[in-house]
Amino acid sequence: MQRRHLLASGLLAGALPHWALAQALEKPKLTMAVGGKNLLYYLPLTVAEQLGYFKAEGLDVTIVDFAGGSRALQAVVGGSADVVSGAFEHTVNMQFKGQRMRAFVLQGAAPQIVLGINPKTMAGYKTLADLKGKKIGVTAPGSSTNVMLNFVLAKAGLKPSDVSIIGVGAGNGAVAAMRSGQIDAISNLDPVITLLQRSGDLKIISDTRVVAESEKVFGGPMPAACLYAMQSFINSHPKTTQALANAIVRADKWIRNAGAADIIKAVPESFLMGDRAVYIDAFLAAKGALSPDGMIPERGAQTAFKALASVDEQLAAAKLDLNAVYTNDFVRAANAKYPKG
Repeated sequence: MQRRHLLASGLLAGALPHWALAQALEKPKLTMAVGGKNLLYYLPLTVAEQLGYFKAEGLDVTIVDFAGGSRALQAVVGGSADVVSGAFEHTVNMQFKGQRMRAFVLQGAAPQIVLGINPKTMAGYKTLADLKGKKIGVTAPGSSTNVMLNFVLAKAGLKPSDVSIIGVGAGNGAVAAMRSGQIDAISNLDPVITLLQRSGDLKIISDTRVVAESEKVFGGPMPAACLYAMQSFINSHPKTTQALANAIVRADKWIRNAGAADIIKAVPESFLMGDRAVYIDAFLAAKGALSPDGMIPERGAQTAFKALASVDEQLAAAKLDLNAVYTNDFVRAANAKYPKG
């Protein structure tokens, strides 16, 4: 009787075997969609997976990688995935489209997206206006790399239709497209950016790997990579959602205290793109833009809305409930459980 009471109160939770933890979750086996898993943008996701943080929470997570965040979003909308590891602003856009989605733990405190030009095809570049009529690579049309590009172009008086948007992915394909001159500029992330920069195939125009620069570009805190899901999933799977938040918060905190050597050991060899030194440089450039604790900034939803509204008149006129696109309830509980990671 006493043991049953202890189990019910959770006092023996630390002694429970993996299968018993899984039994307590509504959906211990789930599928997560991500667009560009190799990116530093999603490093907390990879750390949570590689260091066993999902398993420690009783979760069996299958991560399906797509060419960009917009395709990962489509997987959840279509029902082939339960949760997205993706850009925060998709939750705002989807509410506008009538789909209730909510972010519940943060991986990135800034977008880490870099816009740069190809020095070979745009040797005479002077201002953003020079991008008119040019071919610009993004991870995938509609993804966060495309959103940031649109926002920066709008500040220069250019419309998305003034350039040609080309999906180049988030890996070697993006690097090849720049080096071969197939594209004149690129909006992408690390390690792609650092690789191109080190080889002299990129001249940076705007860099949101620096939190201060990101806030200057967007006019406020711009939350980036997060885990989000349909509100209906969160409502019916609160324990599962909590377990996911726990794992990411642990990963966020581990990264905050990690050195370059720790990261190299933690990520798959394929993520290094054949050059460990480049990956280390990319990590050091992006580390400050990763969330230290999973908390989503209160002004973040408003910043994301403004960025999207700058290139969408209909969305700009919409009355949205921005408090409904995120919650920090699960993150607070995760930080209470893992105060030191």
